[in-house]
Amino acid sequence: MRKLTFAAAIAAGAFTLAGCAGTGNDSLRSETEASVSTKIVDGKTTKDEVRSMFGSPLKTEFTDGGLEIWHYELTKLHSDAVSYIPVVNLLGSSASGKKKELVVLFSADNVVKRYSMSESAVSHKTGIFN
Repeated sequence: MRKLTFAAAIAAGAFTLAGCAGTGNDSLRSETEASVSTKIVDGKTTKDEVRSMFGSPLKTEFTDGGLEIWHYELTKLHSDAVSYIPVVNLLGSSASGKKKELVVLFSADNVVKRYSMSESAVSHKTGIFN
């Protein structure tokens, strides 16, 4: 009986962990629009301060005028219940979760000119029914 209970506990743990996936910059995990607004101040926060708070950006680009833009993203997905139904999961699967994105525009003197923090629901579907 103890072996069965132990095996069930291991299976439940593996089942729980198997359905989660995340990509991007993990420093955004606990951030919200409100928390970022207390950390970044337009015209005051420097590029070095942003890097120390959030790490290196996932993507960097430049405007036509030469200003630098940093992109931070974090996407966390978990498998939906349909993915665990035998036979049905062979025909398709789905996952849903949240995406957080922080975009920071720096002025020529390496100070935050503007920024935007957003959080949205995302889903990913595969298979013949999607």
